[in-house]
Amino acid sequence: MASASKNAGHTSGSTSLTSSGPYVCADLLDSLLHEIIVLINSFHDFLAFTGTCRSWRTAVSSFPSVYTFSFPPLHLKPDGPYVRPHSRGFQPLLLSNCKWQLSDPCKKNLSCCCSVPQNTPDTMHYLGCSYGYLIFTYEEDCLLVDAYTGAKVKTPNLPCDNELGFTSGIGILTAPLSSPNSCLLLFSRASMFEWQVGTNSWSVHPFDLDRERIHQIVSFKGHILVIDALMRLHSVQLTPQFRMQEIAIMWRSLQVFPVNPWLVACGDMLLMVELSYRSVSSFGLDDASRIFEVFRLDFSVEPAKWVKMEKLENQALFVSYDKRNPAFSCMNPERWGGKSNCIYVARLFDDQDEAWTAVELGELVRNCGTCHNMMYSFTFPPDYSQIGSLWLFPSLVYGASQ
Repeated sequence: MASASKNAGHTSGSTSLTSSGPYVCADLLDSLLHEIIVLINSFHDFLAFTGTCRSWRTAVSSFPSVYTFSFPPLHLKPDGPYVRPHSRGFQPLLLSNCKWQLSDPCKKNLSCCCSVPQNTPDTMHYLGCSYGYLIFTYEEDCLLVDAYTGAKVKTPNLPCDNELGFTSGIGILTAPLSSPNSCLLLFSRASMFEWQVGTNSWSVHPFDLDRERIHQIVSFKGHILVIDALMRLHSVQLTPQFRMQEIAIMWRSLQVFPVNPWLVACGDMLLMVELSYRSVSSFGLDDASRIFEVFRLDFSVEPAKWVKMEKLENQALFVSYDKRNPAFSCMNPERWGGKSNCIYVARLFDDQDEAWTAVELGELVRNCGTCHNMMYSFTFPPDYSQIGSLWLFPSLVYGASQ
């Protein structure tokens, strides 16, 4: 993937140099380059753009949030035997066996193989993916691995007895790793551990959620939001001091209480995606039929309430089993060959040849294989000793000049 993109970048550069002179590309204003970036339809083309020259690569760093890009995230597929998501093992992951493939939905014939670099602690627990980095911890060790390049970042030692392993830990970066004031946040059942990137120690912030597991973390409009296993939504404030505050939500607007939802930041909207059962009386089919439903959190009323959306209009959403992994939205997916009003699920069915499935909002999803295990339990997550199929944007998308 990388070598093909470099060739594409050199080809583009050669055309410009031949027709207009050696400095035309470098002299383009950032505002014009941003208009070009908006037209990029795949990560492959993004690599070609950033490989043109230093000024083009720098222009990406001043471009708005990744959610404004018009190309989809890459798909990460673990390279090895697939572990069914209901086999909840509590053994740590052996990083020496940790390999994966990255593929682009726009360029299905292009993929690259990656692995954890050598000379790293071999026994680790996986805590999620954020800004293109896989997050691992084991006891006092914490390691960030760039999912695209394999580069690693080791943090200072964590406090002992942090309870981040097994079934409780989840992590997120507050900003790209190369950004000023970027922080790594790790949540156990009773504490949040905060590392200001570049510093030599962790801050520990206890909180009281009745020791319930943090189900998912999402960055929304500059805020960190967490949802726990009791479906309570909380906002996390880091400055001037740590504070976790519950957001009041009226759940009576929903006909059925969600069991295993995803939270997805979609522009100015915070969405909740749920794979719900459909009864025999609704469709005349067996009771194993399911359907994706999407709700928007309306913050204009107090308490806030979930409002059902009948269509996603020109948006597509990307989700994976493990809620520790990020979910994404993409506008106008037809530009890269995708479909609007669809949920792209990383490995929805038990099919070794299927990497992901696109399900239209409102379309029936039959109960088979892996789909059944998505609903296995809200309180008990999938196997925390494995990295499952997921979506991600490589770290360089968030700042190609790093």
